[in-house]
Amino acid sequence: MSDKGKFACRACGGTHVETVLSLGQSALANALVAKEDLGKPDRTYPLDLAFCKTCALVQITETVPPEEMFRDYAYLSSFSGTMLRHAETIANRLVDVERLTDKSLVVEVASNDGYLLQYYKKRGVPVLGIEPARNIAKVAVDERGIPTLTEFFGRDLAKTIRERGQFADVIHANNVFAHVPDIPGFVAGFETILKDHGIAVVEAPYVRDMIEHCEFDTIYHEHLSYYSLTAVDRLVARHGLVVRDVERIPMHGGSLRYFFAKAAQAKRSPAVEKMLAEEQALGVDKVEFYRGFAAKVEALKQSLRSTLLELKKSGKTIAAYGAAAKGVTLLTYFGIGADVIDFVADRSTVKQGRWMPGVRLPIVAPEKMLEDKPDYCVLLTWNFAQEILAQQKAYREAGGKFVIPIPDVRIV
Repeated sequence: MSDKGKFACRACGGTHVETVLSLGQSALANALVAKEDLGKPDRTYPLDLAFCKTCALVQITETVPPEEMFRDYAYLSSFSGTMLRHAETIANRLVDVERLTDKSLVVEVASNDGYLLQYYKKRGVPVLGIEPARNIAKVAVDERGIPTLTEFFGRDLAKTIRERGQFADVIHANNVFAHVPDIPGFVAGFETILKDHGIAVVEAPYVRDMIEHCEFDTIYHEHLSYYSLTAVDRLVARHGLVVRDVERIPMHGGSLRYFFAKAAQAKRSPAVEKMLAEEQALGVDKVEFYRGFAAKVEALKQSLRSTLLELKKSGKTIAAYGAAAKGVTLLTYFGIGADVIDFVADRSTVKQGRWMPGVRLPIVAPEKMLEDKPDYCVLLTWNFAQEILAQQKAYREAGGKFVIPIPDVRIV
């Protein structure tokens, strides 16, 4: 695909950018539709994935204003048992390893409903949440007592926090790095409020896993950027930080957990050096690594569509599970809608009673799975497959089967 010379990379400002996948026009994936708005068309935007040849960042080329996507948000992390266990484990680990006390401060950027900071609070460590979605920040404050700033994080907010005399021993940023339009300002904000020996712990989906496992549904307008360690290492170095350590974790189909520290106080670990060498050997820092992605996505599209259409043709009923953003990308690009799927079940009470954008499928409580007993259910939240298959044991024992679409189509 051709270069898009007018687009400037969000990380480095370079214009040597090549499009590697085009998913056409798509609605905002978390803009769930209320009943009274069903007669109104969805607002759609281009969804094209590109590679920066200067700094190796993979990113979409459209920037939808954050105010439009994040001020009222429909995702609460606490509805996932997997996320809660994950949060509790890392919080307890860092309290012990970093020797955090009642004199320390843990800040979380995109703190959601307090799902993570609650575990620091239970250990007696002071916390500060930063969450721009007002409806979700209210849950954190009212239900968990987490002090929360309802703002977007960046240089300006970091300066305000510093001027109030607050400096962080630990900063968390889980699954928000991809959402940031001003990446340099975001990373500079970490450096601004970190104590000299503090760490920023950042989790983000790993672009290598996305490409190798055909996780194209991770691509939607909230996810502006898709990171490799190479791209992140180059990025933070420009802002006085260093990737002190890195870990591969299974969250969201494969993520990296980065540990940033001030460059004057730390250096790269052997694990960082090893992964950088692996990426270079694989060519993750070269556009050729990404050029076959579109063909892999097209093959998956044909496979899933033919599977579902054959089932429908034979008289089987089909539902879906998980009204997640990734599900909107998959269903929209694959052209799978109400002619194939009857409804989408989801545990989140915030989502129930609304419709998925683009495909306009009704979102219902999981109990409907047992009431209607669809023959098959497409697991849109395949990244939580183990948890959901366990939750839906009764449905499966009643004869229901799940279709897991990624990395390849299989029925369980």
